Amino acid sequence: MDKVLIANRGEIAVRVIRACHERGLTAVAVFSEADATALHVRRADEAYAVGPPAAGESYLVFENILEAARASEADAIHPGYGFLSENADFAEAVREAGFTWIGPPPEAIRRMGDKTAARALMEKASVPMAPGTTDAIADPEEAARVASGIGYPVLVKAAAGGGGKGMRVVHNPDHFTGAMERAQSEAQSSFGDGRVFVEKYIQQPRHIEFQIIADRHGHTTHLFERECSIQRRLQKVIEEAPSSVLPPEKRAEMGAAAVRAAEAVGYENAGTVEFLVDANLDFYFMEMNTRLQVEHPTTEMVTGLDLVAEQLRVAEGEELGYRAAEDLSIDGHAVECRVYAEDPAQNFLPDPGPLVRHAPPSGPGVRVDAGVEEGETVPVHYDPMISKLVCWGPSREAAIRRSERALAEYEIAGVTTTIPFCRYAMRHEAFRSGRFSTHFVEEHFDPEQLFTEDPQFERDAAVAAVLFEASQEPDALAEEEGAARLQQRSRWAERRRR
Repeated sequence: MDKVLIANRGEIAVRVIRACHERGLTAVAVFSEADATALHVRRADEAYAVGPPAAGESYLVFENILEAARASEADAIHPGYGFLSENADFAEAVREAGFTWIGPPPEAIRRMGDKTAARALMEKASVPMAPGTTDAIADPEEAARVASGIGYPVLVKAAAGGGGKGMRVVHNPDHFTGAMERAQSEAQSSFGDGRVFVEKYIQQPRHIEFQIIADRHGHTTHLFERECSIQRRLQKVIEEAPSSVLPPEKRAEMGAAAVRAAEAVGYENAGTVEFLVDANLDFYFMEMNTRLQVEHPTTEMVTGLDLVAEQLRVAEGEELGYRAAEDLSIDGHAVECRVYAEDPAQNFLPDPGPLVRHAPPSGPGVRVDAGVEEGETVPVHYDPMISKLVCWGPSREAAIRRSERALAEYEIAGVTTTIPFCRYAMRHEAFRSGRFSTHFVEEHFDPEQLFTEDPQFERDAAVAAVLFEASQEPDALAEEEGAARLQQRSRWAERRRR
């Protein structure tokens, strides 16, 4: 490969661009009209427009992405995560168009994307699963009988998709039918597939996932685990590697199960096998994410591996050359805090807008992967992530202390962020002691106890916001001057608009 097109935006696009440059590859960006001057566009060697701001008219349109790849004469396409990264039809289209797909085979994506098919495969591969149905159920009465047989509480879950969509916890029979209908409706609207299945709901679970990497030569290994139990709306906000609760023998057992899961679908490239773990450390297969994960930097920090570089190596046909048990070890501890433009005091409601101030922390063991810079805007059209703050320490306690320090140093103005919540979690006894579950937010988070920022900083930020607004030129002039500044800062070889 000489040239890679990144079919994504934001911090993951910047992350892949950096890995490409370090391997001597030309990086090609794509952008919607809302992202014409975005950070990932400026970091790329070339950039191509793919449509209007709405993702459904730009980043999610197969032909627009493929047209950009053809125009740039790219050799390969990296999907990042989100958007088209787990779309088997797109992966097939990429391969059929003659490009290298930097990801797993379409067949593996398809098998693991259908949760009922995945459960059948995992059962055959002897990967532990929570009691439940192997096949999807459409009839509420039949599903209710199954739920009664399993025993409440149960989980009604979409057969396709993920991210907490099409999922309902049901605690008693009276609420089952309504919950199932809502899950089916949400699954249909989110994934175009209303099928659901029923499984036993694990109470007070921990969400622990294993990073998988596999080459084309039959070598599959895990790269240890990540703890992802601090979540809001069933989506992760704080992750760490390794988990604080797994003894070495349980880590080895879960890692072996994760490898079996990957091998069962003929997996290649990077992926993640996710488990729910109960209070007795019994674990159950939940799903496999057939892509790179948002939280991959925590694994990089404790293993020393560059996972995107590993993806590129595998796509070029290289052998892994290592095994987790024999060749790798866990060095220290890493904690990742996702910095979203969201208001934790308002049930994490998104708060996009201009990023008037963005001064990330730094220092030993501190990494910030950002997709937006000061003076830019967190757009309304996409996920409101600003950055990921990842802190390493020689121990879990040291990593948490470093995270506290870095979060306190992180200066953002113009939008409300999840930084106060992350500071709250770092100082909470449940998190520090390691005694928490996926219900941390519901059980421990009190918005009224959020740490307030320094009053002087708040005043300075307010003044900066007023000055920023006052300095804005009329739209046409601002657009013209913005384009001029972009050309000065960019290293594009070419920029084409549709």
